Parts: sequence; structure tokens; C-alpha cells
Amino acid sequence: MVRPSTLFALGALAVAAVGCAPASETTQASPSAPGAAGTASSGADPCAKESLPLKTPGKLTIGTDKPAYEPWFADDDPSNGKGFESAVAYAVADRLGFANGDVTWATVKFDSAFAPGAKQFDFDLNQVSVTPDRAKVVDFSKGYYTVKQAVVALEASKVASATDLASLKDAKIGVQVGTTSLQAVKDVIRPSAEPNVYNEQIDAVNALKNKQVDAVVVDLPTAFYVTAAQVDNSRIVGQFGTASGVPEVFGAVFEKGSPLVSCVNGAIDELATSGELAKIETRWLGSAAGAPELK
Repeated sequence: MVRPSTLFALGALAVAAVGCAPASETTQASPSAPGAAGTASSGADPCAKESLPLKTPGKLTIGTDKPAYEPWFADDDPSNGKGFESAVAYAVADRLGFANGDVTWATVKFDSAFAPGAKQFDFDLNQVSVTPDRAKVVDFSKGYYTVKQAVVALEASKVASATDLASLKDAKIGVQVGTTSLQAVKDVIRPSAEPNVYNEQIDAVNALKNKQVDAVVVDLPTAFYVTAAQVDNSRIVGQFGTASGVPEVFGAVFEKGSPLVSCVNGAIDELATSGELAKIETRWLGSAAGAPELK
């Protein structure tokens, strides 16, 4: 959802936005259970639970924003295992040897997750797109979700029937600051007028409701949520990829130099190979059907 990303439930579908302004990171409690962890001993498996260098011994601390939106999370509660990213988090934790009770959640504003400096989490899941600039100051896991951007408009809007990107050139577009969606608007749509930029995604959505913009650009899962639950009489005009053609992916965020990256990558590989990751995506994000490609 990079900031410079992303939610929903359409049946089992819903999508969500990401927080913006940097803020301090505070920990919110999750159900806890006894756990043992320590530093790696000589000759030990570096990815064994007892060998992992954790922020809190015996506990895997995962960061995300608050509110934690659907379909990435459910009921604004990352610890319930519901929603795509919550389910991925607990699946990764399980592969690393952690019971659900050994996972704790830290509240971390979107921008703070990939800002330079020390982190209060072992890794963060918050629809953060992997970009070269971000990778200069934090480390990323392999991608756990590949996403495209989408255009949402009111059904009565002049751009609702657009079938290509050229038809959006003269549109007044709303988008959230610091997101990959904003970058995509500038690089791919390249509208004749500067987009209206909002601090929070909900502000862009409200601007669409109030007809202050012709359309908003968000990640595709969020687009489904916007049309299903947030804005009546709205529709997904279409979806589009990046200017470079390189797929945008969400990755787990780590403090720069974290030795946990390779271990989490191994867990993601196992989840992908076993088909579990695809099952999680199907359950919580559903199908992208009904969002035509804009070129």
C-alpha cells in the first residue's frame, strides 16, 4: 500500500487504508503465553526459536498501524488471526515455532515503520510496498502479496466509464500522501492537474463522497472495500500496474541489518510452496474480477 500503500470485505472481502503521519510506536498487549528465547548459541540453527534475536525474549513482536483495517485485519484487532495480514503474521510465526500466545503486536504508524532508526518490533506488516528508497533505511522480506493500483469513481462521474488511462488525464484525482498510489498517479496516469493529496485515506474517500474529486486511486484490495462498504453508488473504473512494469509487492519491514530477514523469508517460501499463502489470500482478499485493466 507503500506509503509511498492500503483493504476489505466483499463477502469475505474488505480493504483498508494505511496511516500517515509519523508517530511514536507503542505496544498493545496481545494474549501472551510462556515462551523461551535467547541469543543464538554456537552451532545452533539461527532460525530456531531459541536462537532468534528478539526485541522481547520468547515473544515475536509484530508491528502494524491503528486502526487496523479490513481486509488486512478484522475488528481492528490484529491479534485475532482474522484478515489477510493477521493470518499471514500468525502463519509466519507458526513456521518460526511461535504459538499464537507468543505473538505480541506493536502499534506503529505507517510512515514510522520504514523510517530510519531502531524499531520496537521484530517485523512490521502494514501493506508496505517494497521500494528502493525505503530499502536504503530498512530491510524487507520477500513479497507476500502482489498488488496493483485501482481507480474508484462515483457511478455518475464523468470518468466512471473510462476504459484507458488517457481518459483520466483531465480528471481531478484524490490520493493519500506518501503512498505508492500517489506515485502511480504521477508516473502512470500523469493527470494534467496536480492530484488532490490527503493526509489520510479516509479523507480522500470523503472527498469522493462529497464530489470534491472525480476519482480516487488506492490499491486494488482497498478499492473493493471502498465500493462495497464506504461509498454508495461507486465503482471500480479499472486497475493498472506500475510505470516500470515491475510488480508492486508488500513486504514485511525490519530494522536495517536484522538477522531475522532470512528466517522470515524461509517461512514465506514454505507458505508459498505449500499453497497456504494462496489459500490465505483467497479467503481474505478474494478475486480481482470486475476490475478491468487500464492501459
